[in-house]
Amino acid sequence: MNLQNDLLLRAARGESVERVPVWMMRQAGRMLAEYRAVRQRAGDFITLAKTPELAAEVTIQPVDLLGVDAAIIFSDILVVPEAMGLPYEMVEARGPVFPTTVRTIADLDQLRLADAETDLGYVLEAIRLTKKELNDRVPLIGFAGAPFTIFCYMTEGKGSKTFSIAKKLLYTDPVFAHALLQRITDSTIAYLRAQIRAGANLLQIFDSWAGILSPEQYRVFSLPYIKQICDALNDPTGGEIVPVTIFAKGAFFARQEIGQLNCAVVGLDWNMEPRESRALIPGKTLQGNMDPCVLYADFAQIRAEVKQMITSFGTQRYIANLGHGVYPDTDPDKARCFIEAVKEFGVK
Repeated sequence: MNLQNDLLLRAARGESVERVPVWMMRQAGRMLAEYRAVRQRAGDFITLAKTPELAAEVTIQPVDLLGVDAAIIFSDILVVPEAMGLPYEMVEARGPVFPTTVRTIADLDQLRLADAETDLGYVLEAIRLTKKELNDRVPLIGFAGAPFTIFCYMTEGKGSKTFSIAKKLLYTDPVFAHALLQRITDSTIAYLRAQIRAGANLLQIFDSWAGILSPEQYRVFSLPYIKQICDALNDPTGGEIVPVTIFAKGAFFARQEIGQLNCAVVGLDWNMEPRESRALIPGKTLQGNMDPCVLYADFAQIRAEVKQMITSFGTQRYIANLGHGVYPDTDPDKARCFIEAVKEFGVK
């Protein structure tokens, strides 16, 4: 593999880079009119995600339109529970909804281990198509949700500010909680290995709801399962090894433990101070951590914020990104300003 732009991979591996690489979480999405046009053709979000040709098209859009240094495959973290036998719907203005939930050991009998090649073959085909169409211009990022975050949706049945039903189960039925988390973990390992075989150059694990747990609960119900995934993906008998990024939103209290995992990159949200994070996570590449709301500011302020961010992180062992996904009402020109500012101020 000879990528024309391998900045992201070199930064992830801790190699010297001539400038900071940059991409944005949710860069292929509603912010772009071009994405909305493809979504309209598909009819709905899930059809778009399950149609490899369309998923590949929107994956590549930010590379062409925004100038990012990596593409991230257009998919959803909830394809894993669906592949385990728990289908979901995407409801406008409400987000994902699971008509059926899993809350008891008996409910687990209705689930299966996801078979990546058959149950998630459409994602793998989208990766293969994207790789072909990217033609080695930039790396392709694959991803999955962290087991605890997936657990939240499978038990709660929908998005929530508190995920109190999911958290209740951690206290009232920890045996069930660990059984479901293990099954999600096993499915996720197989899925991510299949993404590597299909051509993903780097993997990101999104623990979107990490911040709702106490530090102790996080050590019991999230970290051990992420550790299993990282260890499995770094096992040479499992096939090719690619860099892994852990992004645990809100888990500022677990940075040190996350930094000890078998991962290459730790993603930070905007509440995690760069210099402090460097001290807590030595020897790892850091990614982040601009508040997405900065992109509502004027161009001069965006540039000033980017300059400050890069000054705090430094230009090596660093991947510039937002501290969460870009918001759908962001002006694409503001996103371009962010990316161009990184390219200007991130030179070694």
